[in-house]
Amino acid sequence: MPKPRRALVSSGATTYYHCISRCVRRAFLCGQDRLTGKNFDHRKQWLVDRMKELAAIFAVDVCSYGALSNHLHVILHIDRERVGSWTDQEVVARYEKLFRHTVSRWRKLPEKEQARKLLLWRSRLWDLSWFMRCLNESIARRANREDKCTGRFWEGRFRSQALLDEGALLTCMSYVDLNPIRAGLATTLEDSEFTSIRERLLAAARGRAVEETGLVPFADQAVGGRNGLPIGFSEYVEVLRWTAGAIVEARDGAVPPRIGTVLERCGLESRGFVDSIRHYARSFFTMVGQVHRIEVESQRRGYRQRPGLAAARRMYRRAAA
Repeated sequence: MPKPRRALVSSGATTYYHCISRCVRRAFLCGQDRLTGKNFDHRKQWLVDRMKELAAIFAVDVCSYGALSNHLHVILHIDRERVGSWTDQEVVARYEKLFRHTVSRWRKLPEKEQARKLLLWRSRLWDLSWFMRCLNESIARRANREDKCTGRFWEGRFRSQALLDEGALLTCMSYVDLNPIRAGLATTLEDSEFTSIRERLLAAARGRAVEETGLVPFADQAVGGRNGLPIGFSEYVEVLRWTAGAIVEARDGAVPPRIGTVLERCGLESRGFVDSIRHYARSFFTMVGQVHRIEVESQRRGYRQRPGLAAARRMYRRAAA
């Protein structure tokens, strides 16, 4: 029986989560429909635009994303402390952008009831489930209006995967950004449409600041005291380009020293990194991280088994495990 989301998501365990939503029956409802010949690629842009719109409202940041023909990958960062810095008026203004009629009714409530609702809304504005609900529900409604139909667009609730350390975050981001290349839909990062890495590269080529993309900056791009992702952008691109080449050419060889240094700094075993990307979906399930972190999180969730332990032993350096 599936566990409730509150048991799977804990900002105390990690603030980074990999979320996956699949179209009903895995139909190509966001790409080229093989049966009807219709093309729905424009819906991928709906997903990207809506993600960024919600990230500007919620205290939830988009680290990485990949929109494919029948499913979506997105890596999100929960910033619970940011919500605490918002005034009540700011919370109301943000929530009103999501639920205008709800806020309109709230204004007519007694003061005590208003205060209770405000606490509830504040908690929702950093909640992963509410972010994904606002994303998936709006896309489903819009697609159904376009198709002039009713019923499910997504096959069910989204899957979430806790990324418990820097190595897990780097590996998962690489997996998400390289998805089109793994699937044979692209051969280079620049050709990988509707991925965060392509957007980042285009922004850099045009001299745009990363803040304009709505994505979390890397360590060497962060400004104004904002925390960035744990490695530099140029380092990340170098890791991706080498890994993409290894995947396209189906080769396994020695990892270049510069890339090996980046991976080892994140606690990863450089020799097995490409295999970790190739077999990521089959190796990891509800959490990714070093062995001891999986042990602790599994115990917190009340799991009898420890999912992903074997893959973690292969992926991480022995000293880090």
